[in-house]
Amino acid sequence: MVDSSKTKNKPLPSSSSSSGMIKRLAAVPLLVLLAALIFEPIKPQPPKTCGTANGPPVTSNRTKLNDGRHVAYVEFGVPREMAKNKIIFIHGFDACRYDTLKVSQELLEELSICLVGFDRPGYGESDPYPKKTVKSIATDIEEMADNLQLGPKFYVIGFSMGGEAVWSVLKYIPHRLAGAALLGPVANYWWSGFPANVTEEAWNVQLPADKWVVWVAHHFPWLTNWWNSQKYFPSSSVITQDVRVFCPNDLQVLHKWGGPDRAAYVGQIVQQGNHESLHRDMIVGFGSWDFSPLDLENPFPNNEGSVHLWHGTEDLIVPVHMSRYIAQQLPWITYHELPTAGHMFILGEGMGDTIVRSLLGHD
Repeated sequence: MVDSSKTKNKPLPSSSSSSGMIKRLAAVPLLVLLAALIFEPIKPQPPKTCGTANGPPVTSNRTKLNDGRHVAYVEFGVPREMAKNKIIFIHGFDACRYDTLKVSQELLEELSICLVGFDRPGYGESDPYPKKTVKSIATDIEEMADNLQLGPKFYVIGFSMGGEAVWSVLKYIPHRLAGAALLGPVANYWWSGFPANVTEEAWNVQLPADKWVVWVAHHFPWLTNWWNSQKYFPSSSVITQDVRVFCPNDLQVLHKWGGPDRAAYVGQIVQQGNHESLHRDMIVGFGSWDFSPLDLENPFPNNEGSVHLWHGTEDLIVPVHMSRYIAQQLPWITYHELPTAGHMFILGEGMGDTIVRSLLGHD
């Protein structure tokens, strides 16, 4: 049963499995600050921006935004000048423009789709953006779409941390959308409006290390770089590639995430530095938002488009509980809960085609 009381929760990393660590770190703010001052620099190294004297070379197509930043992108499917449907894919944590949803060439041609993948700020070959906010990813997408002449309406699909960004797109540029899909979207445990038991259940699915990483990113964002660089306390299980965050179904498909194709570009993902990519993601994604997904209104009141939310029930990286609650509260969202599936359900055979067909109304 869902607790009817709704509060703005501020969970602490706590569970029976991590109680010992909690006791040892009862004075964590003071201890962390002391250790950081003595042993490690808190201030991150400046990014190595692509195309600058000390940065990697520019090898991709890029478009320039009004503030001077560059966004790298890649296109798949039908050329955008000819395509009837344009889809912008927002990649997840520790990924880049090439990590788009795997959609068959046959479907791209059948539905006349141009699929655009782009590097979010600080990843790949897109310029870092230390002033990045919850809103800025939406305005970046709108400006990129205009630069690429994608037309007045386009679709967006986001996975994981990129899925969380779709909430911002729905909030700030709903008038530009033909439809949207969120795939295992990251949840912010401090969003308002969620019952305490829903947030706590989701929180406690995480590994103890990830509870601390998220908690530090929210309460002490200026320590995020240090926390994920030091060796005194456990850092992000995703960054350290701890296989315990993957459920059995994830492990069965995970080989599709690697392989020679990804090996060819994986070195580009954080080549400009971890702080303006991985750490900035955490700081913004788990920081203080000026809205909650529960506040959103239906962007398609006349059914001229649709919003889809997909989530695996066995997701250990982004527990399903908060997505499930959002879908219960926002009836205009088409919710797809996948039994036994984990975070990497998008790698399942034919899953990309299924998601796209559903979004475009051809399922």
